[in-house]
Parts: sequence; C-alpha cells; structure tokens
Amino acid sequence: MHKLVVLYFEPADPDHFRDYCVTNHLPLVKNWPGPLAWRYSFDVAATEGEAPYFAVFEADFADAAAMDAALTSPHGERLAAGVANYATGDVVIINYPVQDGTG
Repeated sequence: MHKLVVLYFEPADPDHFRDYCVTNHLPLVKNWPGPLAWRYSFDVAATEGEAPYFAVFEADFADAAAMDAALTSPHGERLAAGVANYATGDVVIINYPVQDGTG
C-alpha cells in the first residue's frame, strides 16, 4: 500500500476552509478513481504544545504507480487546482510506501 498525506497550515479564514472543503472539495474526492480509502480531520492536535497543522487529509493507494495515475488523471488535476479555493495557508504533501507492522 502507498499513502498520500496532505497537511494544511492555518488558513486565513478557518470557517471558509471547513465549509468549502466539505461542500465542494470532498464531494470531488468521493468520486476520485484510484484511492482505496481516504480520510480527513479538522481536529489536528499535538501531544505537547500547539499542532503545526490545521487539517490533514490522507488517501491509501494500492501502490505508488496507482497514486501517480490518480494524481495525474484529469480528476486528480482538478482536485489539485481546487485546493487554492480554500487553503490559504501553506500545504505540505508527502507520500510513502506503508510497511506492515506485524511479524
């Protein structure tokens, strides 16, 4: 499995971020071909002090090739272009192969 993680810094307008994300962006994610599963949260907390991030999104893909195909698809490009409509703070995007923690 391969994971994509998007970390959002505090936006200029947190209420607009949440509303636009839930009303416009996540419905597009729901129809995005490629991810095996996806999840998000606006309740990012640190174990100590303040969390450096406002929100997080993660998606699971079968492998890196499946993630790349999803990201470069017309649907993936439309999703990426839409981020500017709600995320006015910086965004960090990381991806990695997931290692099984058993045995």
